[in-house]
Amino acid sequence: MSASGQGPAARGLTAEDVRDVPASWEVLDSKERFRGHVISVRTETVRMPGDEVADRDYVVHPGAVAVVALDEDDRVLLLRQYRHPVRRLLWELPAGIRDIPGEPLVECAARELAEEAGYRAATWHTLVDVYSSPGMTDERIRVFLARDLSEIPEEENGFVRRHEEFDMPVVWIPLAEGVNRVLAGMIHNSPAVAGILAAYAALSDGFAALRPADAEEA
Repeated sequence: MSASGQGPAARGLTAEDVRDVPASWEVLDSKERFRGHVISVRTETVRMPGDEVADRDYVVHPGAVAVVALDEDDRVLLLRQYRHPVRRLLWELPAGIRDIPGEPLVECAARELAEEAGYRAATWHTLVDVYSSPGMTDERIRVFLARDLSEIPEEENGFVRRHEEFDMPVVWIPLAEGVNRVLAGMIHNSPAVAGILAAYAALSDGFAALRPADAEEA
């Protein structure tokens, strides 16, 4: 690699080229291997550059939303949930699956914030978009920033907690402390990591650079 840090494949590219763009290898065959309540697993045979052929296994996922709920003191709301595949209690953002076809993503996020944390927000922005693990799943997560929060009185909150949402303690921590805990390896959930770091970065200009809540997914 050269002293500039550019290998052969990077020569001729500039910072303007650094953006994800649509692309697709030719799919020669596609088989569903498993179908569950939320996800399915597919094997697709694709033609790669150089005319080579290979199988790619991946999890098909409907996508999800997550919410960085930030109060007037720049504290972020986190809740703890047991995640069986990793055998850990993880601190996470309020989040949920995109399970209502055609529902605007910000409405899905508002529903999850009310259902899991009991809050509503008057100000919403798109914070960051992430693929949770693009080497093995097509799951896409939009993380929103929610501000101007108010607690929903229990008698007004018509959402019923799902089975997995019981015993989910909620805490508020300073956003800067959340960053410290991410960097210290104390918070692992991917949308929580991305959302906390993105919110901290966006705070520097008072969130002026953020996209609107209804921004299209690129």
